[in-house]
Amino acid sequence: MAKKPFKKKFTKNLAPKETPDYDMKRIKAIEEKKSSVAPKDPTEGIRLNKYISNSGICSRREADQLIADGKIKVNKKVVTEMGYKVMPRDEVYYEGKPLTREKLVYVLLNKPKGFLTTMDDPKERKTVMELIKTACEERIYPVGRLDRNTTGLLLFTNDGDLAKKLTHPSHKVRKIYQVELDKPIEEKDFLAIEAGITLEDGIASVEKIAVLTPDMLKIGVEVITTKNRIVRRVFEHLGYDVVKLDRTIYGGLTKKNLTRGRWRYLTEREVISLKHFK
Repeated sequence: MAKKPFKKKFTKNLAPKETPDYDMKRIKAIEEKKSSVAPKDPTEGIRLNKYISNSGICSRREADQLIADGKIKVNKKVVTEMGYKVMPRDEVYYEGKPLTREKLVYVLLNKPKGFLTTMDDPKERKTVMELIKTACEERIYPVGRLDRNTTGLLLFTNDGDLAKKLTHPSHKVRKIYQVELDKPIEEKDFLAIEAGITLEDGIASVEKIAVLTPDMLKIGVEVITTKNRIVRRVFEHLGYDVVKLDRTIYGGLTKKNLTRGRWRYLTEREVISLKHFK
């Protein structure tokens, strides 16, 4: 019996788009809803550890330790209470210097190959922080990570709440990668990836997979998992070498008008979309 042709041989349903993946009606509705809601009582305040983290001197976890160690003063009095809330007129001090809550910054980088996704490297290798060092004075950090040899979209911010949301598995942030393999993908492997590959840390599920070129070397993969190096690991598990790996879409953000190695600020609508996606 003749072998059936590979029906999914050549599709373009996952080819990287160059138009923002935003539902403008939904964003408009969100904005209207926000404008119709009464503002929060300014006396509510924010948690002390968040205030410290927003000031840019450390992470929220590190801020907890500073509070526990008695190194933080509010209105010149030492505060060691976890959960303490800072009110609008309060003054917060660390090592005798007043802390000011930073403005929130959102920077999108089209990462080139050869840069580590880390704040600093003991071996003094190139890091992504070098690429965005002129973006702002605030202390921003990468949301998630890309391998040294993986290119594409990488978001930076000092908005801890948004960063936590985007990296938590329950929020299912959509990411699309373009993969270039060392040899054409076989039908059995395509179907295996589509069904879910079992790796050492469990099932590696992909939302969609598509062949992008007639030579079967370029593949589009959509994932929502937060597992480390998941795309590379799936193909390597099946005996393929990943020649190139590029993240083309991240949570609705695209590389439109953003060349490799360059960065830009998110628009207000992009920030709203990220904060309110379902």
